[in-house]
Amino acid sequence: MISNSTGRTGVNVSALGFGAGHIGSPDQTDREVQALLNHLGELGITFIDTARGYGLSEERLGRLLTNRSHMVLCTKVGYGVDGVADWTYDCVVQGVERALRVLQTDYLDVVLLHSCPQETLRRYEVVQGLLNVKARGLVRAIGYSGDNEDLEFAVSLGDLDIYEGSFNLFDQKKLNLLNRIRGEQKGFIAKRPLGNAPWRFTERPVGHYGETYWERMKVLGVLDHDPEPGKTALRFAAYSPGVSTAIAGTAQLKHLDQLCSWMEEGALPAERLQEILDAYQEKGASWRSEI
Repeated sequence: MISNSTGRTGVNVSALGFGAGHIGSPDQTDREVQALLNHLGELGITFIDTARGYGLSEERLGRLLTNRSHMVLCTKVGYGVDGVADWTYDCVVQGVERALRVLQTDYLDVVLLHSCPQETLRRYEVVQGLLNVKARGLVRAIGYSGDNEDLEFAVSLGDLDIYEGSFNLFDQKKLNLLNRIRGEQKGFIAKRPLGNAPWRFTERPVGHYGETYWERMKVLGVLDHDPEPGKTALRFAAYSPGVSTAIAGTAQLKHLDQLCSWMEEGALPAERLQEILDAYQEKGASWRSEI
């Protein structure tokens, strides 16, 4: 698996990352989760993205991840600390300290603020909390997870190292922002690189998480005759300039294998890439990013 830099942070990550939301579900057994985590190492996937709000995810990673020294752990904070108000300095600092205990590690590679609005960022105490834990050596890189104006404001602050947001061929709003992030030698984590795989549905999936992306897929038309839409979508997102890692979540080993096989084909051919970019500029330039 290709390894990418996250800019000035010194943290190197696999171009394909693992979104650990699925392993937070009680529907999965510890044995299944253990097999999944072991397989990540076999495939060369080194980046794991989790969060306080992902159920059992952090706790299971702490108990079951056997190759911690080879993995880059990213979690998210800002809420959910008993007896402490959400989105405060103390909540961020204690949230990191709690995550270290739960994940059973001496340090975290990346810690992100978990999608708070820019009004919270303007108060700055949450950023000061991140700067505190970084200065203490508890965290290697600090950043923000979010979209649209909130993400743009986070990038403007200057004190953060790495960002995370939705980015895929149906959600290209961040292209200019990616250029800025790359120019400032910072990192970007692309979530939803497959756009919730809307090609799975022959009809509009009303009320489903991926309904908006399904609508956009139909408007753009760039996958209408594509025999492997998943491969095209992943290669577009993962190999876009400025993307450090593209995170995909799954509970099945065979899906990890498929994702890795797609990644092995590298970036899209220039002509195909331009077709996707042009279609978005013509038909989707006003679309906001999905949160």
